[in-house]
Amino acid sequence: MDSAPRGSLLGKALEMNDFRELVDRQRGMVARRQLTFHGIHWDDVRNHVSAGRCAVRTPRVISTFTGELTTQQRRWLAVLHAGPRAMLGGLTAAEHLGMKRWEREVITVLVDDELAFEPVEGVDFFRSRRSFELLAGGGPDIPCCQLEPAVLMWAGYDASNRAAHGILASVVQQRLTTADRLHEWVNRLRPLRRAPAFRATLDDIRGGSHSALERDIVQMCRRHGLAVPARQVSRRDRVGTQRWTDCEWKLVDGRILVLEVDGSFHMEVEHWTADKKRARRLTSRDRLVIGCTAYEVRHESQALVADLKSLGVPCA
Repeated sequence: MDSAPRGSLLGKALEMNDFRELVDRQRGMVARRQLTFHGIHWDDVRNHVSAGRCAVRTPRVISTFTGELTTQQRRWLAVLHAGPRAMLGGLTAAEHLGMKRWEREVITVLVDDELAFEPVEGVDFFRSRRSFELLAGGGPDIPCCQLEPAVLMWAGYDASNRAAHGILASVVQQRLTTADRLHEWVNRLRPLRRAPAFRATLDDIRGGSHSALERDIVQMCRRHGLAVPARQVSRRDRVGTQRWTDCEWKLVDGRILVLEVDGSFHMEVEHWTADKKRARRLTSRDRLVIGCTAYEVRHESQALVADLKSLGVPCA
């Protein structure tokens, strides 16, 4: 921010350590209530806006700079606009806490009041009657819901059924939490929509299902009466490299049938080539490796089950 005019209350406040630290921590974003607390009048702010030293971003929030906002600054704006108890929630909180591949442009903010404030473009304010002391995470960073309740509340109320179960598998697969911790939070968040189905999914994840596709295979087997396979089995291939197979069944004749499922992340040529080489090197006289697609598991399960039965996969 440019140097403030002599006598400017905002300029003097920015020279005070406590206010300067507040502004720096909030990436240059300040709520109107914070300005009032530090004795800064709105007329003084308007003078800075007219001089091009700061900008009014919402009726409740200013920035001590002009220009485009970064992602972090947009999040601070959303939280500050919603009030002192607001916090990041949903997929915004999950991304802020390290989750990948579930990013959304719209920012989700949890609030505990009647939403008696102006809407903000690109921000979804989600009201919750749950205890914010229970939901809030620690640390000096931007106010943020803890990862587990953020994910579970999004899965319970905002997501499609498939996305709801997929994110539970994904957050465990990314090693950001565990199935046990998610299971504990399902109980803490009572009542929670889809809770019984979430518990079943988390039980599958505990047994080795670290992806939504593996969970779908388990459900397919149970639905069609097939034995549930072992998942993520550690194997050494022909050249000694350690691998983890998606699904394995032990057949009546003693052989092992391995099913490798290609998800969307396998569509690149490099991954496709590596998968073929991997399958070839895992195949031996007593171990047969076959493949299928995620589409077959989800939409052509009956035909896939018929093929597995013909290869000797036992019934449950």
